[in-house]
Amino acid sequence: MLVLIVFILLICLFIFGMYLLRKGLLHLSGESLKIWLTKVTDTPWKGVLAGIMVTCILQSSSAVMIITIGLIATRMLTFPQSIGIILGTNIGTTFTAELITFDIQSFLIPLMGLALLLLFTGKKKPQSIGMVLLGISFLFTAMGGFEFLAGPLKRIGIIDQLLLSLKDSYLLSILAGAVITGIIQSSTATTGIIMGFLTHGAIEIDTGVAILLGSNIGTCVDALLAAIGSGREARLTAYAHIYLNVIGVAVFYPFIDILSTWGTKVATSPDVQLAHISVLFNVICSLLVLPFAEGFGKWIIRLHDQNST
Repeated sequence: MLVLIVFILLICLFIFGMYLLRKGLLHLSGESLKIWLTKVTDTPWKGVLAGIMVTCILQSSSAVMIITIGLIATRMLTFPQSIGIILGTNIGTTFTAELITFDIQSFLIPLMGLALLLLFTGKKKPQSIGMVLLGISFLFTAMGGFEFLAGPLKRIGIIDQLLLSLKDSYLLSILAGAVITGIIQSSTATTGIIMGFLTHGAIEIDTGVAILLGSNIGTCVDALLAAIGSGREARLTAYAHIYLNVIGVAVFYPFIDILSTWGTKVATSPDVQLAHISVLFNVICSLLVLPFAEGFGKWIIRLHDQNST
């Protein structure tokens, strides 16, 4: 029971670290980020580039989707402009997955100390940098905890049975990834947990890939919730996000073994393998849809306008 409580606390620490990182970066970028987003998304490919850049800055595809839906609700953006942004956020979020594979455990205490010093300066910019550094230190502390607790968790009967069930079924693994991400509201946190279990050897890379694919579906929950009561175009954006991610997962489902094999060839560490696979999956999905972005948007409009009549 104690192991589960500590594990839940580590998840909370990881999510709080993401929050601090995102808030610090947002303070550094200011409102100009939102204004810039509305001005450079007149074509799908520009939207993709903007989505990648803003997601890399904010370290959260969900945060960018919520901002996008908010801008659409206030008519600063239109639904067609959001298609490119969605594709870009899916690519941009892989930057965080790559970030958390770095080994900086030996620098965590000095990093926390520097962060606290900056937070107590009383000046806005140093405080924002302090938030970023503290957020990063929390992320890597939680990652170390995930790896450390993977063994003790696996020895708990119900957890061991669950892991065995996931090993036997990619479909169940995808569902688990979607549910976990929907509950904790962070695909990055789900990825961090998977990496901890992979590094300890508690799960195999193919199971990790399936859970990763499921997390891409679970991350749509934030956008769907943000769209409630936000108007027709905001709802269409949330629907487009869901369709794009679900279709992407469905297309790649038969190729989970191929993705896993590719991952083992490009990196030796399991967490790095998963991060690279995440990049490959999201880049291919976005590039495949990009030439048809305008047509896809029109299809979403026809589909849901027809259903609402």
